[in-house]
Amino acid sequence: MSDRRDEPAENISGGDAGGGAFAAFEGSDHEAETRAEAVVDALGEMYWQKAYGGQDGFECLVRTILSQNTSDKASQPAHDSLMERYGPADRLAETLAGVPQDDLAETIASAGLYNQKSEVIIRAAEWALDRFGSTPEFDHFVRERDPGEVRETLLSVSGVGPKTADCVLLFAGGRGGVFPVDTHVHRIARRMGLAPAAADHEAVRAHLEGNVPAEKCGFGHTAMIQFGREYCAARKPACLDGPEACPLYDLCDRVGIDELDGEVVDPSEVVDG
Repeated sequence: MSDRRDEPAENISGGDAGGGAFAAFEGSDHEAETRAEAVVDALGEMYWQKAYGGQDGFECLVRTILSQNTSDKASQPAHDSLMERYGPADRLAETLAGVPQDDLAETIASAGLYNQKSEVIIRAAEWALDRFGSTPEFDHFVRERDPGEVRETLLSVSGVGPKTADCVLLFAGGRGGVFPVDTHVHRIARRMGLAPAAADHEAVRAHLEGNVPAEKCGFGHTAMIQFGREYCAARKPACLDGPEACPLYDLCDRVGIDELDGEVVDPSEVVDG
């Protein structure tokens, strides 16, 4: 397993610099009502906590687009380079809307898929200005309007999917009850039996948001990602080394994992006998 020192000081929420503050996890003062809540409570004993919200909305949108299909290690330098060249945050949409795509692509190259991501970012900047008039007005919309309306509006932008929209709601809007689903969360929730084995990302999100208290969803998202990196990897989960190797072994159905043969498949490939 990776050393705990490898746990990033920042994740997509941006640590202290991303708004909010570190906070105690309130998950042990009552018995969990669902297994999904019990999983999040157990993760609360393992990882640092964070109060969500506080990021500038459009910067958070850009940051999340940069993180698509790549790691924080790759996307963070791209975000830092972008902000150094095109900031400040309260003028970011105005600046990016007029940037030549080749220049932006070069700036964010470390994030991978830089041609595609630069197109999406510039298109999102143009859309934000056309719809809201300024970066601060977009940020206000994210923080103050109904979460369902914000989510639906963000999803109308080409290149912005459910996970990106949910991250903006969580990390910029500070909205409770939002559990973004990335590839780690999608895999782990189905592997553990917290969602049906064949569930798509949206179905997994619905199961988790329906079974985890609203105030625990944000932490559940970031902690489950970290758990996936340290213990529940796609090809070699820790349980293959024995029950004692995984701290959540007793809460997991291990769907798609054959501990005897050491074989691992996606949960959707499991066929009931």
